[in-house]
Amino acid sequence: MRTFLVTLGILTIGVNPTQAQRPADTGIRAFRVHVPERDIADLKRRLQQTRWPDKETVNDASQGAQLANMRELVGYWGGSYDWRKAEAKLNSLPQYTTDIDGVRIHFIQVRSREKNALPLLVMHGWPGSVFEQLKLVGPLTDPVAHGGRAEDAFDVVIPSMPGFGFSSRPTTTGWDPDRIARSYAELMKRLGYSRWVAQGGDLGALVANSLGRQAPQGLLAIHSSLPATLPPELGPALASGMAPAGLSDKERVAFQAVDAFNKNARAYAFMMTTRPQAVGYGLTDSPAGLAGWMLVHTGFDKWQYGRDPRQSPTRDDVLDNFSLYWLTNTAVSAAREYWENGSRSVLSAAAQKTADIKVPVAITAFPDEIYVAPESWARRAYPTLLYFHEAAKGGHFAAWEQPQVFSAELRAAFAPIRSRP
Repeated sequence: MRTFLVTLGILTIGVNPTQAQRPADTGIRAFRVHVPERDIADLKRRLQQTRWPDKETVNDASQGAQLANMRELVGYWGGSYDWRKAEAKLNSLPQYTTDIDGVRIHFIQVRSREKNALPLLVMHGWPGSVFEQLKLVGPLTDPVAHGGRAEDAFDVVIPSMPGFGFSSRPTTTGWDPDRIARSYAELMKRLGYSRWVAQGGDLGALVANSLGRQAPQGLLAIHSSLPATLPPELGPALASGMAPAGLSDKERVAFQAVDAFNKNARAYAFMMTTRPQAVGYGLTDSPAGLAGWMLVHTGFDKWQYGRDPRQSPTRDDVLDNFSLYWLTNTAVSAAREYWENGSRSVLSAAAQKTADIKVPVAITAFPDEIYVAPESWARRAYPTLLYFHEAAKGGHFAAWEQPQVFSAELRAAFAPIRSRP
């Protein structure tokens, strides 16, 4: 059973992520990562002993990650890749844990040196983690050094979702986006923030919607990079695959993208929504299997396996993320979040109850996202829409891919509400 080390003050102890939480502990504890060397050695051994499937029978990735690419990636992962560098990235930032509703929540908190910095909660999804947002920390907390102004500064809070990374794994059902939203609101309260904003993509976007509906005290606005804008009347059309008449050019392109995603790309989502435990056995036993499963995700469509040194995320970035899932043994507990969300479409305005959101909403539509949400749909779905912009570049992992663009979007999105009481 894998363990990791947690530093509480100056005391280093071994902690099993599945052990029961101590009751009524609302304190915030310093946290530092150090994975035992035996767990790293076990990962490399398993990678080096991978049992490979046959080569795909097509000349593209339509059947999944291609064998040659996987052999190259796994060979590097089991050889030259260094997890200790990943640990150093995390440990260079202030990390903490706190117990909320029976779950230990791990989070990074970086305070800006700028006066009147706006507290910002940034939420990841699957198959992401806190690694996905690390490149945002500098531009958001120190905007002057990254082309912004002092008055654009944020305090940044990046939590690991329950069941992900160094947050503990829920042992009961009910940890849907609404419950996660309540736990995050409590987290921001414990940190002493009386005014704050929230951003989410992927599953984090569902939690952002939940926060917007709940409107906890102090929440000023939310930002989504994967908004739920699909109008309810498009449901039958998507079922038939036939775009209805009367759509604008942008709406038709969006419809076609969602239709293609539903038909071809969301098989992983269907399995984790219906049978996460079945998926988990393979992902927990084989790191190569874990990587192959995660690379099916739409966000990796244009990733070149780190061959282009100018591309972000790099090969090491992606393997940091995969290694985190493996070393914390959270593949199945993270997959269960799809089961908790159930059959509710992440893109449907009706399913996500966007009309009930009470706080201002900001949306950035990235060109390589699952679909580019049309502004016409966004304004119908989110009555409190305050900001909408189509970015020039970026995709599903926009914070990872284009941290400067993503940071600029957050500055612009939340600028109108900074001065609000």
